[in-house]
Amino acid sequence: MRVDSSRIPREDARQNRRRILAAARAVFSARGLDAPMATVARRAGVAVATLYRHFPNRRALLAEVFDNELRTCGAVVDDALADPDAWRGFTRAVERLGVMQAVGHELHAAFAAAPPASFDVEAARHEAERKLTELVRRARATGRLRADFHVADLVLMLKAVAGVATGTAEAAPGARRLVAHLLRSFETTSDGPLPPPVRFAEYPAAGPR
Repeated sequence: MRVDSSRIPREDARQNRRRILAAARAVFSARGLDAPMATVARRAGVAVATLYRHFPNRRALLAEVFDNELRTCGAVVDDALADPDAWRGFTRAVERLGVMQAVGHELHAAFAAAPPASFDVEAARHEAERKLTELVRRARATGRLRADFHVADLVLMLKAVAGVATGTAEAAPGARRLVAHLLRSFETTSDGPLPPPVRFAEYPAAGPR
């Protein structure tokens, strides 16, 4: 079978772009939005010139990282709403969003403080509230979530989970366990084991944030 060689560079370029975006999310989460672009390129395994061919400046890179993050969060909620088991969908969504919040807390905080100029904050907030309200409504309808649980409580839960943030994947186990504890406090009937505890030594040696 003949391979169309013209497709190879385009596929390489797409892969490089994906690697750059994944690296940018990790680097900016761990080191802040002022982290050197060279650090992003090094983590992505591409030359700095390659990074700049895809993203001419830091602002362009940050805008796409932010857009990707929003799409990922939206997909998490959409998957939950599509789950025929409303309680399972709710708990999985809260855990996944909680881990994203803990691992990428600095990134999310920076974007919330100074979103890209092209981003419609009010439209995004309205859409998020609509979907999360439906997620909570479905969970309440199962009888497993307290009747007085409000969508604002879900936002509070996610903000609480940000307290275990480290900017790296190391935050994920602690975030999952905290989410499980919080869900238990709002569940009408609690059974099943919690995720395993995180060893004390694995927490950052820092005081309260």
